[in-house]
Amino acid sequence: MSATDPVLTSYAHAPTKTVHAGGATFAYRELGPTGGIPVVFFVHLAATLDNWDPRIVDAIAATRHVIAFDQLGVGASSGTFPDTLDKAADDAYTFITALGHEQIDVFSFSMGGMIAQDLVVAHPGLVRRLVLTGTGPRGGKDMDKVARTTYYDILRATLTRSDPKEFLFFNRDAVGQQAGRAFVKRLEERTNDRDEAISTKAFRTQLKAIQRFGRSEPSDLSVITQPTLIANGDHDRMVPSVLSEDLHRRIAGSELVIYPNAGHGGVFQYWEQFAPVAAEFLAA
Repeated sequence: MSATDPVLTSYAHAPTKTVHAGGATFAYRELGPTGGIPVVFFVHLAATLDNWDPRIVDAIAATRHVIAFDQLGVGASSGTFPDTLDKAADDAYTFITALGHEQIDVFSFSMGGMIAQDLVVAHPGLVRRLVLTGTGPRGGKDMDKVARTTYYDILRATLTRSDPKEFLFFNRDAVGQQAGRAFVKRLEERTNDRDEAISTKAFRTQLKAIQRFGRSEPSDLSVITQPTLIANGDHDRMVPSVLSEDLHRRIAGSELVIYPNAGHGGVFQYWEQFAPVAAEFLAA
């Protein structure tokens, strides 16, 4: 891209690229103005590059260089997903440094937020600003129940021929159902060069890794001194909302936003309010 080319700010049209590092191939997409510190997006359980809400990505990419990537063993990346999330954080570090970045900002959701925490604990100098949404701390209460909730909601979605995310991320009242359908529709805006769905093996490995994260000894999050924004809905069934409050207590100086009448995907239900908040926070 030359200096005269227009800046790509639409995630739906961002081309998929690859980089080779550590004996593996990472698939990623980038958009927004290049230069400066990039914002790296860490995605949720079972997600690929196609699972980011374009309304949030595009809002941040309007002013920042944004990078989204597939973890190893997921989507178009090679290899296998590791059995623990701290190893997934190591893979993320390999990817980030392979692109030549010495400092990043992080936007994370759900499992991505767990991996991001492990990344910051292991490499505190790498991250400048941190956004943790729909997530909780290592060893958090009831974190290990994610698998039970996930399989139950997948069954409910199958019986109603719905996308599981409509059950997992949103309340089942009229407002939540409408928000869920709108979210899934936004994910379908990209029509070309779509990512490969996660394999059953990788999905099960991720669930077990989350269980181990939930049953592990808590991390010392006092090492996170970076400005941190934490957000969730007030009725998160996957990663209980109280864990966002727990994170807020553990990370000194962090900001906490809880959206009413919203579930795990509260930031997607309230994207019109949240996207500018996240963009402003990351631009500071």
